[in-house]
Amino acid sequence: MRIGIDVGGTNTDAVLVDGTMVVAETKSATTEDVTSGIAAALAALQAAAPHRPSSIQGVMIGTTHFINAIVQGRDLAPTAAIRLGLPATRALPPMSGWPARLVQAVRGRSYLCHGGHEIDGRTIAPLRREELVRAAEDILSNGVRAVAVSSVYSPVNAECELEAAEILGPLLPHVSISLSHRIGRMGLLERENATIVNASLGELAGRICAGLAATVAAAGIDAPLFLSQNDGTLMDVEHARHFPVATFASGPTNSMRGAAFLSGLHDCAVVDVGGTTTDVGMLRNGFPREASTEISVGGIRTNFRMPDVLSIGLGGGSRVHSDPLRIGPDSVGYRLTQESLVFGGDTLTCTDVAVAAGIADIGDAGLVRGLAPALVAAVRARIAEQIGSVVDRVRTADEATPVVAVGGGSILVPEVLPGVGLVHRPAHHATANAIGAAIAQVGGEVDRMYSVGPGQRHRLLDEAKQEAVDKAVAAGAEPNSVQIVDVDEVPLAYLPGNATRIRVKAAGDLALAP
Repeated sequence: MRIGIDVGGTNTDAVLVDGTMVVAETKSATTEDVTSGIAAALAALQAAAPHRPSSIQGVMIGTTHFINAIVQGRDLAPTAAIRLGLPATRALPPMSGWPARLVQAVRGRSYLCHGGHEIDGRTIAPLRREELVRAAEDILSNGVRAVAVSSVYSPVNAECELEAAEILGPLLPHVSISLSHRIGRMGLLERENATIVNASLGELAGRICAGLAATVAAAGIDAPLFLSQNDGTLMDVEHARHFPVATFASGPTNSMRGAAFLSGLHDCAVVDVGGTTTDVGMLRNGFPREASTEISVGGIRTNFRMPDVLSIGLGGGSRVHSDPLRIGPDSVGYRLTQESLVFGGDTLTCTDVAVAAGIADIGDAGLVRGLAPALVAAVRARIAEQIGSVVDRVRTADEATPVVAVGGGSILVPEVLPGVGLVHRPAHHATANAIGAAIAQVGGEVDRMYSVGPGQRHRLLDEAKQEAVDKAVAAGAEPNSVQIVDVDEVPLAYLPGNATRIRVKAAGDLALAP
């Protein structure tokens, strides 16, 4: 059996899954420190379906810890960026375009050094050890505790970053070092930004991972702990300590994977309505469609793996403003049970409207009998219009697109969306996010440039596929279960040598001890 947990802005959901059967599900309020909310969720799960802790083979958690830290600019380590690219790349120094508050939050420092490669692999300039030594001395003198190293075109050739890490490691023994080729994709500034963000979260990642492990152990569970990644796959705790940015979109990703599992639909639009936001994305072969452009995180442009999801400030806890009519984006969040009308509060929320309309049974319905029927109807119509518009934006074809509604707030989604069609609402839809975490697979990905000579295409594709499979197995997948789930080829006509970007993704079931 597995336990899946998803920590949202309003609720912490937990499920107990035995094979493909959902044994129990619980939903409780997210706590400010998050870990006590997880402890409460584990206790509630035990109460709902008593089970022996020794029968749990794995605990999978999707958490908002790290994305919240960046958005709020808190708990970030003092971080320095070292860019290897001189004599090129002088025009825009590291952290260009960052919000000033986040530069201040990481006490950002930057250093430009020689190094890097052209896109065809040629060296721009040799690495200069003395430059890195000077940077290390300055880093130590200024109390920096995390370093992000980025080199021009390191996804094509990572030699400079690896050599720099070998030089800096002994000089900075107590400083964590993140290398950009392990985090981001093509695009120096976006990849560099992603690496700086990842480095700044290193200390927090260590504390959070230790806290999660302690919380699970305190529940008597002695089983491997995994965190959900942005692409719908899992990573172990040790990997999460080094790559916290890989968890940023785990919430909507878990919901989409859970929607595929519950509905049996592997190519569809998923509408996940939580307490604070509605996230809408597309599933392709059972996995979220990935964004092909840069992603903004807290106002910082990045380019690491993220699902292509559109979010709007609409959820069960969204405040309803009546004059003029406006829904959200402000929300009472996890204070729903204190502030909404049906719980004796004085704030009109979407949950109150759902109860007044008779589509939800929560709190005291008598407290919202005075709501004007015209207002209730207008709010429901506006909700349907907003969600239908977002679904229309994410789909890529004119024909009818199956829509699956999940999440605790999915009762707000009508049976038919304007301009879209019928909506599927599977069983256990309220905890689809935790279910998505519990059934998540292990993945491996290859994303690099190849020079494709005459008659070499099939051989290179086969090599990339095998490497992706090997990475999935190395990450913990059952070898016999691994399949190729996505292949992209992008010829780059402006480069010599028939240059082609090949991206292959493989995924398989997690190998767990019986």
